[in-house]
Amino acid sequence: MAIRSSTGRWVVGEDFFDREKELQLLESQVADGNHVLLTGQRRMGKTSIARELGRRFQGRGWIPLFTDVEGATCPEDVVADIAEAVYPVQPVRSRLVGSLRRIFDENIEEISAHEFRLKFRAGLGGNWRRHGKELIDICADHESPVLLIIDELPIFLMRMLRNDDGRRRVDEFLSWLRGVFQGIDRKSPVLVVSGSIGLAPLVRRLGIPDRINYFYPFRVGPWDRQTSVGCFESLAESHGLEIDDGVADAVFEALGIGVPHHVQSCFARLREFAVMKNLDCVRVSDVGYIYQNELLGPSGQNDLAHYEIRLRNAMDDQVFRISQEILAEAATQGRFTSQARDQLERWYSSMDENVVPHIDEALDVLIHDGYIEVSDEGHHIPFRLLRDWWAARYRDHHTPLEGRFRRQG
Repeated sequence: MAIRSSTGRWVVGEDFFDREKELQLLESQVADGNHVLLTGQRRMGKTSIARELGRRFQGRGWIPLFTDVEGATCPEDVVADIAEAVYPVQPVRSRLVGSLRRIFDENIEEISAHEFRLKFRAGLGGNWRRHGKELIDICADHESPVLLIIDELPIFLMRMLRNDDGRRRVDEFLSWLRGVFQGIDRKSPVLVVSGSIGLAPLVRRLGIPDRINYFYPFRVGPWDRQTSVGCFESLAESHGLEIDDGVADAVFEALGIGVPHHVQSCFARLREFAVMKNLDCVRVSDVGYIYQNELLGPSGQNDLAHYEIRLRNAMDDQVFRISQEILAEAATQGRFTSQARDQLERWYSSMDENVVPHIDEALDVLIHDGYIEVSDEGHHIPFRLLRDWWAARYRDHHTPLEGRFRRQG
């Protein structure tokens, strides 16, 4: 099977590699009418899995609706984004227009989906709850079952949380969403929610974990060695790239874990390297060069900065600052130990009266989102590329936590 190299876009169909077990489990949950919360660390392909799930259910006669709400600032935006996703489904669109005739004073067949969204959004006023529920109810009444996929919902919630009265508004929106979907007495529409920051740590911090207890949580993990190697070798075969035995294994060893995006990225950079150097074959030694000079080098910074940006989006400023301390310690010292935690509490206690819950929150997010893992000796960073990047940034600018007070003395 030929697959295309992809380093930034989501993939479906023939470009979608493996994940068959995950998709089988997800298909079973959706077919049974269960709502799903996709979780997992960055770059694991959650969006691609959701898109592929939609494609497969479309083949079964379902109507997949996909919307990305990363740019939304309020519930009205989210409801309008869902309406835009509905636009291509003529029967649903017609019923929606019929119920909101005052908004649409022209033939909607002649306007784009984006124009449809703008008109719908402008007509919502303060009635987003009622019109949003009506929109979902219309989907429920459609003769074909509907799969609604909402991507980046946690980022929208974090943005709203930072605004005035944000905590109440987040609670209100999640309570509304829960009430709407639990009030439907049939298997459709099924809701799938995913995002590049974790929803569960957010609702735990706000003390409202029950707002998402109707979701089936499904965690997307890294590829194992066999799958990572298989993907890399399939890419090489599809693109006519000659590779020595052991190259695909060397890529997995370099990364530490099989993150699909970075397996693809390493392949793309090795392929480019081979073309630029006019090589007839890629060798194991080339993997080390590309790892140090490309993945960790200037051209790889945007990829890695994404991890820090998403982490900042998931936390308040003080918790983010503490998370940076934890990651710097784990990267430069190999572990964030219990002794290091004690020293971190001591270091911040004079400036942060809530340092203990803030450390707990930072660890909760870091573990949930896959930055660190728990081991017998503390917390470590399993993703070698991320660990090396953080270590390079802080090796000369981070005093080990266990030595700070000794150094002061």
